Amino acid sequence: MVPDGLWAMAKPLIPPSRVRPQGGGTQDTPDETVFSAIIYVLVSGCAWRALPPCFGISKSTAHRRFLIWSRAGVWSRLHEAVVDQLDDASLLDVTRVVLDRPRQG
Repeated sequence: MVPDGLWAMAKPLIPPSRVRPQGGGTQDTPDETVFSAIIYVLVSGCAWRALPPCFGISKSTAHRRFLIWSRAGVWSRLHEAVVDQLDDASLLDVTRVVLDRPRQG
């Protein structure tokens, strides 16, 4: 569902999974599977609870990793990487740009 190029850009940005100090548990769901599920939710606008079973992961797994990756800054860095790639390929038209500054504390 996710273009290979987007996954290739995202893969190095995703933090490694933490190892449980006590061991055990279930095997981690592959990052690429979780990434696809998250992108589906973000693009489709569906609720996490409506995540289709075809992804083979639970809605709680997808949402938990979304939160972890959000805190790690994955989405903003991925956005920057996409914009940089478009700019390098001269596919970006910046004749009209809107800038938004975050408010200062």
